[in-house]
This record gives sequence, C-alpha cells and structure tokens, in this order.
Amino acid sequence: MSNYNNLHHNYINGEWRDGTSSHEIVTSNPFTGEEIATFKAASLDDLNESYEALEKAQQQWRETNPYVMSQIIEQAAQVMINRREELIDLLVRESGSTVIKANVEVDACIGVIKVAAEYPFLLETTVARSAIPNKTNHIIRKPAGVVTVIGPFNFPMFLAMRSVVTALASGNTVLLKPASTTPITGGILLAKIFEEAGLPAGALSVVVPKTSEIGDALYTHPTPNIISFTGSTEVGQRIGEMAGREIKRSILELGGNNAFVVLEDADVDYAARSAVFGRFLHSGQICMSVNRLIVHESVFDEFAEKFVKYTKGLKVGDPSQADVLVGPLIDEHEARRVEEAVKQAIEEGAEMLLEGKREGALVYPYVLKGSNDVYSARTEMFGPVATLISHTGDEDALRLANDTSAGLSGAVHSADIARAQKFAAGWKTGMVHINDQSVNDEPRIAFGGEKASGVGRFGRHITFDEFTTYQWVSVQTEQRPYPV
Repeated sequence: MSNYNNLHHNYINGEWRDGTSSHEIVTSNPFTGEEIATFKAASLDDLNESYEALEKAQQQWRETNPYVMSQIIEQAAQVMINRREELIDLLVRESGSTVIKANVEVDACIGVIKVAAEYPFLLETTVARSAIPNKTNHIIRKPAGVVTVIGPFNFPMFLAMRSVVTALASGNTVLLKPASTTPITGGILLAKIFEEAGLPAGALSVVVPKTSEIGDALYTHPTPNIISFTGSTEVGQRIGEMAGREIKRSILELGGNNAFVVLEDADVDYAARSAVFGRFLHSGQICMSVNRLIVHESVFDEFAEKFVKYTKGLKVGDPSQADVLVGPLIDEHEARRVEEAVKQAIEEGAEMLLEGKREGALVYPYVLKGSNDVYSARTEMFGPVATLISHTGDEDALRLANDTSAGLSGAVHSADIARAQKFAAGWKTGMVHINDQSVNDEPRIAFGGEKASGVGRFGRHITFDEFTTYQWVSVQTEQRPYPV
C-alpha cells in the first residue's frame, strides 16, 4: 500500500512487530501466484501478551468521553474514504476480489462504521422504580470487556470490520485473528485504519498465528468475554462448544446452502439475470450466495436456457479488470475442491448444462441440473457451481428449500407479492429476498441465520446488544425493615 508500511507485521499493544514463532505465513495473489508478504507468525506468548494489554487498555477505553469515542470511529470511515483505491487494490491482489466486489466490500465497511459511531451514546444508565419502598434501580449498559474476532477469507475486510468496529464502539477492546490467506485485508489494514483514526494504543491487537501452533487458545483463553467468528459451520460448531465450556458468549455466522426459488408466475428473464449475479459474484465465495435454483417445472426449460446464456456472457479472469465478475478462488486447493465436487455430483446423477474448467485457482462457471440429493446441492459449494432443480408447486418448492441443515439467506421470485410473502413466512431461514437474489446486507437491518447457519445477529442496534451487557445497581435510600 503506497502510504502504509509494515503490512507484514503483527500489531500488538500499539506496536508493529514480528511474531515470536518460528513459523512463517505467506500471503499471495491467488490469480498470479505472486507473493505479497511474509509474516513471522505470532506465538502463544504473543497471544498472552496481547490479551494482557487488551485487558488493561479496556479499563481506560470504556471511560473515554462518548463524543471522543464516536469521533474516532467516524474518522475510521473517513480514512477508508480517503484510501479507497489503495484498499480496493489490496482486496483485488490478496483476496482475489473483483473490482466490483471490492467496491461493494469497502462501501459495506464504511456503512457499518457510520452506524457504529452511534453506539458510544447508547452506553447509558436507565433509572427504574422498584417494588421495594425507598429503593431506586439503576440498569447500567456496559461493555462486555475483551472481544476476540476471528475473520474469514472471502469478505475479509468487511466480515472482520462489522465485529471489530461494533466491539470498539461499544467500549470493548479487541483481538483480531484474520484468515491466514488474507492477513492483510482481513487484519493488518484494520489496525492501520484505526491507528490512523486515533484509536488509543492497546485497544486493538491483530495477530497472525499458525493455527496448528496456538490450537484452541483463542477460544479457551480466560481473558476474552466474547468470541465472534465468521466461517465454516464445522469450525463454528467447535468454537461454540469450546466457548460454552468456558462460559463465554459466542456470535457465530456460519455457512449457507441458499435456495433461489422461481414460481411459475415469475418474470423468468429477470429471475435468471438476478440468479446469475447472486450465484457468481465473487465466484460464489459468499455465505449468502445462491447455491440451489429451485424452478417450477412449467418454466424450468426457459429459465435454464436463459440462466446458461447469461452465465456464458460473464467475464471470467483477471480480477483487476473492471468488467470481470468471476475471478479466482482463494487458492488452488479450493479450486481443486470445487472441481472434484462437480465430478461427484455428475457421478451421483447430475446433468451438465454448462461445463466449466479450472485454470490454477480460476474456475469457470459450471451449471448442473439435478436434485437436492446430488453433492453440489446438498453441500455449500463456495465456488462458481449452480445446481438447477425442478419443483411442482409452492408446497414442493418450500419443502426443497427447507431440506437442508443451513438457514442463512434465500430468494423467491413471483408476480404475486402476497404469495411470495406467504412462501417466505414458511421458509426456515434468517433472510428472504423477494424478486431479488440472496446476497444482501445493510448496516441497519438484522443480518443472520437460523439452524446450522449461526447464532446471533448483526445490524441496527442488535450488534450493539451482542457486544454489551447489563449491570443492575440498586440504591436503598432509607433503611429497610428486615424480620431479624
């Protein structure tokens, strides 16, 4: 980044420095393979030092004047506005984001920061009457303490930012652990942004450890009060289990196997274009991405033809090119995983409607026709693979949509809004978008999933609720009679 240095260092207690582990972590451009930075990994000692510093800093940070705290948070948004092109460049280079997706991500960060700037003023005390004579009750909203944030690689900056900025704006201090494939855009840049915004040293630490070295220490360490994790359901289940054992709160935003439902009265051409965007934005590496397309049998062939046509028209390749929608997956391992998943789906009876291909980490879109039982439909693909499934009516479509352990997002297309709303009411998922696609997020709306897609919500003041707690302090103004 032209004006930022030390992008290969951990950020611990306000200092930029190498980790003390003997391991190294290398981050590379997934499209070109070019090495971007090499980190000396953080060790358990670094983790312990970070938590100790965060615990000390929290006592001072929570007492900061709310106007000052809010100004610091607001300034972080301004830093992002000023450095927008630098941020987009690094998102493209490190995470394989297309320019379109990187702009969406930066905008989402700025939006969530602006909402969080209101939170310092919500750390207030409510005075309530008591059932006991001569007693006054004080209900005090307080920060939870120290928060651990563990981010993913797909929207690394935003999915870390939404927890980090909310936790900070609520008076907490934060330890951030980014994904090892995106340590800069998912971690180091956030530290740079808040440092430039004037956040006091010690209020935020960013560590880049070797997971195999630190093990479960992020979840079991006695200091953090809350663990915020975005990532796979499998890892989230383990974190939830460990946090529960340690009596820590966990906020988990996990996987999705999202359906896109087309009823027979839908505008088929519009639905097809909507579905293509919702499936292939960021190569399908979004927890909200369309995974299954459940289409009424009477319009199935028409929809499939249009969906394939529009998919063929997508620009695939170098994510730095402004018109590219489908760039590389995060690494070749993920690309090979997707390739093998398609083979398995075909072996299980899926029909190939559009055959893609793999070039390194780049996967050209695949379109399959199948059922809920083929591998590409029963599994979150997290790649550019769409599976089209036929349904016979609303009841059948709802059964198919609900036939998954996930419940994050979905979309339904119909000319009859009341009909679509009735469909949404029966759908066991956290979010439903009528006559749109499933990839939506707004900072003032409740975001989150049901079933195995997670625990907790983001957005509005709900996120503030997740990162704060209450204390009841009562005052007895006159002596109370006791039967002793």
